[in-house]
Amino acid sequence: MNYHGGTNQFHGVRVSSFLVATFYRFAPLDDLESMQAAVRECCETNEVRGIVLLAAEGVNATISGTPEGVMAVIEFLRADPRLTDLRWKESTASKQPFRKMRVRLKKEIVTMGVPGVDPAHLVGTYVKPQDWNALINDPDVIVIDTRNDYEVEIGSFKDAVNPDIESFGQLPAWLDARFDPSKQPRVAMFCTGGIRCEKSTALLRQEGFEEVYHLEGGILKYLEQVPEDESLWHGQCFVFDERVSVGHGLEEGSYELCRGCRRPVGPQDRASEQFEEGVSCPWCHDRTTSQQKANYAQRQQQVDLAKDRGEQHLGH
Repeated sequence: MNYHGGTNQFHGVRVSSFLVATFYRFAPLDDLESMQAAVRECCETNEVRGIVLLAAEGVNATISGTPEGVMAVIEFLRADPRLTDLRWKESTASKQPFRKMRVRLKKEIVTMGVPGVDPAHLVGTYVKPQDWNALINDPDVIVIDTRNDYEVEIGSFKDAVNPDIESFGQLPAWLDARFDPSKQPRVAMFCTGGIRCEKSTALLRQEGFEEVYHLEGGILKYLEQVPEDESLWHGQCFVFDERVSVGHGLEEGSYELCRGCRRPVGPQDRASEQFEEGVSCPWCHDRTTSQQKANYAQRQQQVDLAKDRGEQHLGH
């Protein structure tokens, strides 16, 4: 993706629209604490924000800043021989989509909770975005959306199976209850950027499934490379930053976050009587107490006051 954009203010400097890079790499890492400090320092030096997860199995991140700053962080990581093959996906944002920089140590860079699954050694067959339509149009292929229910709700591929899960850690049990390796079904999986499919296809391969495929680069790479008039994608794709969603061409979408439950809310949701900015949406209105709503309303008042002063409320 070639980087283009308008101009914006960042730390008092006039810059192009923000570059957002999403990447992961499964590789054995054993010096996590020193690596955490070094990555944090590199990000801060280059005025890059976002989140980087480090675990013994690898790295998973989404970062944003000036193009020069983001690329400096990526090149810093790729200088590590274990991460030389790190690849990333690019998109843009009209404003900085992250409030701060976080570098966290985790048990897994994407939490599945199944010991022994190692995508670095065994994984499904990668399918390029340009070849994905042909695969999922095959009636003998079972297409599975591995994302959480609120992500699937705002967009997915035509005829994809929705596991209706609240977290990725619930997917293994769902798969185990529905698929028998002795019957060798042909399974195609997809997710936002590819990382969840790395683990889910690795799990199926480990359990004896032979024909397992996944979308290389995930939905984001598909929306970037496949023309809208050829696309089998319907709706928008949820992203884990303040843009909330993107569409074809990775253009920023029309969704916002409900600050009461952190689920995406579209124009129709915001038109509901149950929607109150910063407080509730149709999904959570009847699930939160009056006291919770009062607390959220007080927080939103502080957000509005900070906005009037031209400041950013970090608790938002």
